[in-house]
Amino acid sequence: MDRPIEIAVIVAGIDEEYQNAVLEGIKKCAKRYRANISCFCSFSGVLSSRKFDIGEYNIFNLINYKKFDGMILLTNTISDPLEKEKITSKVKDSGIPVTVLDCDDYPEFYNISIDNYKAMRSLVDHILDEHKVTLVNYISGPIANPEASARLNAFYDSMDAHSIPVDNDRVYLGEFRAADGKKGVDQFISSGMPRPQAIICANDAMALAAIEELGNFGYNVPNDIIVTGFDNTYNAQHHVPALTTVSRPLEEAGYKACEILVKVAKGEEHDDDTVFEAVPVFNESCGCKSKKLNDLDEFRTSAYKLLNKCRGDISLLNRMTTELAEKDDLDSNLRTVACFIRDIKCDRFCICLCTNWDEVASESNGSKGYTTKMSAPLVLEDGTNLPVKEFPTADMHPVPLKNGGNISYFMPLHFRENCLGYYIFVNSSFPTKSLLCHTLMLNISNSIENIRKLLHMNSMIKELDRLYVIDPLCNIYNRNGFIRAADEMLKKSQGTNSKFLISFIDMDGLKPVNDNYGHKEGDFALQQLANVIKECCRGGRICARFGGDEFIIFGDNACDEDIDALESVFNVQLKNMNRLIHKPYELDASIGTIVTEVNDETSLFNLITQADEIMYERKKRKRTSRYLRHD
Repeated sequence: MDRPIEIAVIVAGIDEEYQNAVLEGIKKCAKRYRANISCFCSFSGVLSSRKFDIGEYNIFNLINYKKFDGMILLTNTISDPLEKEKITSKVKDSGIPVTVLDCDDYPEFYNISIDNYKAMRSLVDHILDEHKVTLVNYISGPIANPEASARLNAFYDSMDAHSIPVDNDRVYLGEFRAADGKKGVDQFISSGMPRPQAIICANDAMALAAIEELGNFGYNVPNDIIVTGFDNTYNAQHHVPALTTVSRPLEEAGYKACEILVKVAKGEEHDDDTVFEAVPVFNESCGCKSKKLNDLDEFRTSAYKLLNKCRGDISLLNRMTTELAEKDDLDSNLRTVACFIRDIKCDRFCICLCTNWDEVASESNGSKGYTTKMSAPLVLEDGTNLPVKEFPTADMHPVPLKNGGNISYFMPLHFRENCLGYYIFVNSSFPTKSLLCHTLMLNISNSIENIRKLLHMNSMIKELDRLYVIDPLCNIYNRNGFIRAADEMLKKSQGTNSKFLISFIDMDGLKPVNDNYGHKEGDFALQQLANVIKECCRGGRICARFGGDEFIIFGDNACDEDIDALESVFNVQLKNMNRLIHKPYELDASIGTIVTEVNDETSLFNLITQADEIMYERKKRKRTSRYLRHD
């Protein structure tokens, strides 16, 4: 095929060593075959927040399966079984070739597995045979995880083969997290059972945390208690004591998972199952001496680089967080982000936002998922931002990649469960090698959420202000709004000898309408009178509902002729309105208008009083006239 092969990867926790090693193999294969890798990553399960996890898992809903020639699943890194089932169901429906690591539950997928059972069985056999222990505890990963299940079964089978019964209280079911090692030790110590002679852990992270917690209780490893792990991570190798563990060819597995899909895309056939061997590594934590001594100079060099990189990332993060705290609009926020992202080696960095990112989050507005179109206000490439106003979400990339051999990391941008958008890192080691990638994204997400809240707070303030100055029935100024606007007009006219027009209008016959037809009809009559008054407000004049059935018109740059002109227009509009609404009653109102010069001593109250007096005199004459006609 002429175009690059496109492969998607689904994975959680890419900053951990297992995922790091697998992805390193995938990257090497992609570079060799000039394939493009789109890695959809979540950091779910790390903050013990269900709402946060919903926001993280949403990144998997971004995947447009039609864009890919194959899919690599690391569903063994996802702890939520329901989410895992949703992913596999969508992948099956897509019909594209799939390789899955360490999971033989799906015979329709190409399975890349490492023999976890055999390696763990050899490790437990070694502890029982060589170190002659009989009281053994176990800290497991999640049983729904195939690797965790295989390792736990190996433990049970080895114990059974040695005729050593396993008390259920000596098995702690964890989630593969370091915290589970501490929790497991705490449970074992507080159980009241005899102290274990060995604790077998399903991975290195839990084992190292268990050793630390045992030290807090005053126990020495391995003299008091043997501890073992699984994975042979960097920390396990360089810990004191060095950890007895299992080494797995993770990079080779990642390479193979990618290579199978490349070959299938080219029309080649491949075996359904590929199995790699894992090898136990016996070290100091079980009382053995390692046959391979670590090079101290190499360790010092790598440790220095790691610490120095971490210090640099912390400094960058702190400076960025401080500056983002001062930004109160999206543009300045993104300019700040761009300044700091330039310090991270990255061919391209994008922030893509949902079209409704700034709306109030609710169940009904779809804020928990991606919108059908996205904007990309930040597309940073070669130090320059080339934003994309709008693009179809199905494209995923706001700007297509120009060639093959790229690896893109798609990560969720959200606040709790509410989806704001997503990030894209293209050809950068930062997402997998920095300890602070997740923290950086959390800070950016929180800063954008703060801007969203600020926008809504300002909108609410404007709405509250509008409610303070606008009459809700007639949708014109109320008394507060009129006084504020009229005072402003008076202040602007000081020293100009300008004349002002003011009309006071009182509705006639509102009580009979309310009494005969109800208050709802009375409200309608008031609204229609307000519409008539609005039609009389041209050339910068303002109007208001001043009281229950009292209205007012106010304007500057007036002349004496405006009195007759305004009142004539008012009466014509009133007749037109009566014809239009065709009610059994007639809209009527009395109006009094003055035009007068104002000076610094003129008060708005005095002007209103003068117009009111004229209106009242006309109203009296109108009543007298009606009385005489009646007689």
